[in-house]
Amino acid sequence: MKWVRFRIKTNTEAEDIIISDLYDIGLEGAQIEDNVPLSPLDKEQMFVDILPETGNDDGNAFLNFFVECDDDGMLLMGGEPAEGTMTIGAVNTAGDIEKKSREDLLAEINEVLEDICSYMDIGEGSVEVTETEDIDWLNNWKKFFKPFEVDDILVIPTWEEVPEGDTHKYVLHIDPGTAFGTGMHDTTQLCIRNIRKFMKKDAKLLDIGTGSGILAILALMFGAGCAFGTDLDPCALPAVEENIKNNNIDPSSFEMEIGNIVTEESLKEKAGVGSYDIVVANILAEVLVGITPTAYEMLKEGGVYVTSGILREKEDLVTDAMKKIGFKVKAINRQGEWSSVVGIK
Repeated sequence: MKWVRFRIKTNTEAEDIIISDLYDIGLEGAQIEDNVPLSPLDKEQMFVDILPETGNDDGNAFLNFFVECDDDGMLLMGGEPAEGTMTIGAVNTAGDIEKKSREDLLAEINEVLEDICSYMDIGEGSVEVTETEDIDWLNNWKKFFKPFEVDDILVIPTWEEVPEGDTHKYVLHIDPGTAFGTGMHDTTQLCIRNIRKFMKKDAKLLDIGTGSGILAILALMFGAGCAFGTDLDPCALPAVEENIKNNNIDPSSFEMEIGNIVTEESLKEKAGVGSYDIVVANILAEVLVGITPTAYEMLKEGGVYVTSGILREKEDLVTDAMKKIGFKVKAINRQGEWSSVVGIK
């Protein structure tokens, strides 16, 4: 499969209007490159272990649009994407595929840009057209995900076989998809070890920011009775469902909801205030500060709050937040440049 990329150089002020107007001619799935600093809300809604670093904001921006092309070099505009594929180019929900030359589409793009220029500054407004190599957009990343160990746990991708004669006590089959990590990161491993350390038979666990469900699924393997996961990203739902299936977990033991448990009272009530033995949150120090009062509220007396995603130099942010709300700091564990702080209610 080959794709043609239309790369537009503009400025940050014009990003949204250009994306909106190009949507009207059939271009979707813009990839944005700029150096606009992340706001606190942006950071809260990032679903990665490490935030991206940005340079100095010079006001410039690049918008990339990818459109599939056939063997004759004609662009395939429209048509419904196949189930399980990623929408990164032009999609027409009417389902009809229209073929266009790259010259014709380039002319349409330039016409849109010229129209926008009549009422606002769009910067350089140049368009670069290039053709990518054949890329399997969904599966190319898989070559970088190989089996790894966390103590006596083997974490293995779903497309690989467990080695014959494997002696690991636990085997976690994981398919993180394109939206979440594999569990290899130091922060996740710190969480895994602390969940295991404080696990009691039939414990009830709340996973805030559950992602692909790695922590909750392992908690169930370790002996938890049930788990409740929350996440802001809708992609977490299918990821969790798939990983539950891949690990033969009883679906009734793991409930998953999309939403912000810190701000949504209805979600707190559905999860069960004051009913958890363990609350785990593997996010970022600044976000953990805001989550900590909710974690305290959701725990039983004597319950354990396991946090990670904390750079070592930011340990005090989390420990101070825990002490302020009433937690007793039980343990601080470190791996690489990261820390995990555990509190007891």
